[in-house]
Amino acid sequence: MDKQIGYNKEVKNDHQRTLETGNFKDHPGFRRMFSPDKLTIGIFLPLKFYTGDMDVLKGQAALVERIDQHNFSAIWVRDVPLFDPSFRDAGQVFDPFVYLAYLAARTKNVSLVTGSAIFTLRHPIDLAKAAASIDVLSGGRLVLGIASGDRPSEFPAYGIDADNRDIRFRETVEFFRELIHNKSPSIQSSLGQLNGLELLPNPATRGIPLIVTGSSRQSLDWIGEHSDGWLTYPEATANDSGPQILGRKIKAWREKIPGGIFKPHMTNEWIDLVEDVNYPRTPLQGGYILRTGRKGLIQLLEEWQAVGVNHAALGIQFSSRPHAEVIQELAEEVLPLFPTHVGPKPLFTEW
Repeated sequence: MDKQIGYNKEVKNDHQRTLETGNFKDHPGFRRMFSPDKLTIGIFLPLKFYTGDMDVLKGQAALVERIDQHNFSAIWVRDVPLFDPSFRDAGQVFDPFVYLAYLAARTKNVSLVTGSAIFTLRHPIDLAKAAASIDVLSGGRLVLGIASGDRPSEFPAYGIDADNRDIRFRETVEFFRELIHNKSPSIQSSLGQLNGLELLPNPATRGIPLIVTGSSRQSLDWIGEHSDGWLTYPEATANDSGPQILGRKIKAWREKIPGGIFKPHMTNEWIDLVEDVNYPRTPLQGGYILRTGRKGLIQLLEEWQAVGVNHAALGIQFSSRPHAEVIQELAEEVLPLFPTHVGPKPLFTEW
């Protein structure tokens, strides 16, 4: 049975006011990424996939510094707690919160985004403590992509029932927000009971955005009401049929958002950006990777923007060219067409 946390009415109203006044209008990380009818560009990490040798990650932080200096809007890190060889994908390898704290110290402006933190596998107190800490240390640059998890082997390892992860996900979101928004929370949940205790530090601004990934086993109505944004897979990217399908999904979701307030949509794609600027958009590995020249990529981004996508996270792990070269071309030739938004500067970070 889904047990609801006894939300303090003032907390609910505070969160709603945050949304009504412009979706985290004072949050530096959120504002540089999102604005209605516009698309920005971020880069998904790792820049190379781990295949048994940690050396592939050497020098990555230096390239992240370049990404920040080039004024890309965001960097994204993945959350794969345990490596399952059957998936052949170890994700970011480093813990996403630890690694974002490290990258926060190596960068100045770029938004720090999880894509996505598995909310069902961690306790909301630990999630809120880590998230608020990074948000403060980075000056308000953290944006949390969140998910319910899709790797069956992880759930028994944590002693969690995978079949009930939809319920646990909702409860974790509510528990997390209560901790973040209320200095004196009163929580009665299947995940724990809490009275008279306070979470420190408080976020740098009024909250931390929660971007739901895929369905996370929730209804579209729930995502429309309870998310601060939505990340979905891009559909086919070799021609405009995929963006059109994606656009219909975005429209259906936005019709579920109470009051018609703006909430951003994000998508991502793994690209192999080749030197031939006219190389056509060509799907590889069943559409999992898009090989394209610069003109084809720009066309895809324009199609996404036209149907309501507000941010594109590009993964270059499968690049056939040096990663620094790809980042440089994106920065010089693509980013100016989809510029990062000007918003509040990061707050005090000299801790």
